[in-house]
Amino acid sequence: MKNLTAFLIVMLLAVTACKKDQPKDNQNIADSSASSDSITAIAKEAWIYGYPIFYNYKAIYASALNKEDRAYVGFNKFKSFATSATPADTLVITINNDTPYSMAALDVSNEPVVLEVPKIENDRYYVMQLVDLYTFNYEYIGTRVTGNNPGKYLLAGPDWKGETPKGIDKVLHSETNLIFIVGRTQLHDPSDVSNLKRIQGQYQLIPLHEYTKQPAPQLKKYNLPLPSWKESDYGSLEFINVLNSLLQYASEDSSEKELRARFTKIGIVPGTSFDSSKYSPETIKAIEKGIAEGKQELEITLNNLKEFGNLFGTRAELKNNYLNRAVAAAAGIYGNTKEEAVYTGASNDKTNQPLSGDKNYILKFSKKELPEAKYFWSITMYNLPKRFLVPNPIKRYSIGNKTKGLKYESNGDLIIYLQSTSPGKDKESNWLPTPKNEKFMFVTRIYGPQPDVINNVWKMPLPEIVK
Repeated sequence: MKNLTAFLIVMLLAVTACKKDQPKDNQNIADSSASSDSITAIAKEAWIYGYPIFYNYKAIYASALNKEDRAYVGFNKFKSFATSATPADTLVITINNDTPYSMAALDVSNEPVVLEVPKIENDRYYVMQLVDLYTFNYEYIGTRVTGNNPGKYLLAGPDWKGETPKGIDKVLHSETNLIFIVGRTQLHDPSDVSNLKRIQGQYQLIPLHEYTKQPAPQLKKYNLPLPSWKESDYGSLEFINVLNSLLQYASEDSSEKELRARFTKIGIVPGTSFDSSKYSPETIKAIEKGIAEGKQELEITLNNLKEFGNLFGTRAELKNNYLNRAVAAAAGIYGNTKEEAVYTGASNDKTNQPLSGDKNYILKFSKKELPEAKYFWSITMYNLPKRFLVPNPIKRYSIGNKTKGLKYESNGDLIIYLQSTSPGKDKESNWLPTPKNEKFMFVTRIYGPQPDVINNVWKMPLPEIVK
């Protein structure tokens, strides 16, 4: 269950404690108030709950804390990429290849940050997707929501209650003090890179005190430092310490009061260290069993995933479905809310057999089956199980209605060739190369989806084997 791409200095900051609420004897609390079965159930629930937080932090850590990472830039700064993604980009799984990224990890514990965007040409799509620590897409700025005019937006944490400064178009509050911005700007073609760089260079993040020309605020302090990111931590008891550190940066939603109370039974208390020696061997085994069960449930659900559409959105839209939130992080973290973009695709053919690089397929759209998109649509190829882009001789990783030279049939139908070798020079304009010796999947992204796409009336056709 390896996951995700992106980027991201740490300021040790402040917040809640909960330390005063921590049980003095963790072992007695766990052993006396809950059976092994219930401890296992709690651990499973907590592991699934924390999974998207952990993998969101992977990108935050790379961007803001890990100076050895090529994505590093520090907190509250953009890192932009003015090229399309390639198979070398493996930080994020199922990476988007249509709209090069401008990403930033924000820490708004001490003060809000002003996001400034420039005027962008009317024929260029862009979006700033604001993702809180939980991975809820809590707000959007961009073509669909705010248009392509310039703007200034104040990005604030859950506890900020200051006055709105002059010149700010809107204040956008997050549930958490750690925020990840996933900016996407449409690249028309390779000759458009210089224009893309010019636009990306105008995306600005300005600390509030700099914007208002006031002294910098006093830094807050947290009980636990932000951890180093280690893949292995989330498969072990250490996941509890990771959550206890990260949840210091998150407000507790009223809908989760009982959930968080259950979590305390296995030592999940924001701002406190987890000491496994204070728990009985039986409790530790029960927690480890819960981790294993959580992994298994996520893997099974992920393998049976058919639609991406309802996996991304606000807390209200996702209705606190924590398994769906974890599946979204595992399948393609930072996916857009369906009104912004719809994701679909396949890992099986028309006969429900797994797609395999040793076979040749066609993907046929009748004229009426073409995706309805206000902006554009694309299909991107990924290998399995890694879900990375596929190396190929023509260096084409996606294809869509903006692909130069794409050929339609005389009746308006569209045929796309999915195979590892060329379908012939006359058909290469419609060729999306597959891996040679691996299973694969593809994801269709529809930007500015129309109602039939949003409401799941439109259906994605499935590939057919070429005999």
